[in-house]
Amino acid sequence: MHEIVDGPKPKHAQLREILRRLAEHDLAPGSPIPSERDLAERYGVSRITVRAAVGQLVAEGLLTRAKGRGTFTARRRYDLQLFLASFTSEMKARGLEPSTEVISCGQGTPGSKASLGLDADEYAYRVVRLRRADGAPLALEAGWYSPHLLPELDRCDLTGSLYELFATKYGVQLDEARQTVWAETADAGTAKALDVRKGSPLLVFRRVASSQGRPCEDVTSWYRGDLYQVTMQLDRTVPGSGPNSAKGGTR
Repeated sequence: MHEIVDGPKPKHAQLREILRRLAEHDLAPGSPIPSERDLAERYGVSRITVRAAVGQLVAEGLLTRAKGRGTFTARRRYDLQLFLASFTSEMKARGLEPSTEVISCGQGTPGSKASLGLDADEYAYRVVRLRRADGAPLALEAGWYSPHLLPELDRCDLTGSLYELFATKYGVQLDEARQTVWAETADAGTAKALDVRKGSPLLVFRRVASSQGRPCEDVTSWYRGDLYQVTMQLDRTVPGSGPNSAKGGTR
């Protein structure tokens, strides 16, 4: 490893570049880096200098801090492609083992009945689930589902792909969706579920999907911002005019 020398370049900047090379070339994503004490002793600098160098790389997203555990190289981000597909099949395609925890499931009154085409006195199914890959929590989703297309949904096993369940049990194939994406910071409850700090960045997707023109689901999903990025292919098609203009999302 490189040494830190006296000179015009500040020591914290020298250490930052050493740690950058370590994170980018020598360590696998999610690996721990040496402690502040070890780095200070190894390079003959103060812990304040170490803290400054590490803090800058955390701000850049190259390193992450885990309370009570130390500092780690950032994990690679999963690339979310905007199309209707199963979270389960997507994770398996990446070589990861998906799993789902059903946090709650029941009947209730959605705030926006129009999205599911419900009358004022009609209920919908409310399902809240935590999605994991290789045991790590990746996304929290809370959805409303049509009682017309999916009767007795609350009696089904909801620990797998909902889209597969819709197709096999109900003969419902979702073929169109409108999705909105925005950024949020994690509140206390979401942070606990996703095993991140309160205030951590999240990618949020709200999707209203239908089958043959019949509204089926209205779901909001919170994805960990440190593990996900979104890729979109852009062209000069006028919004709303193309065959895929209203499609997007993963389940």
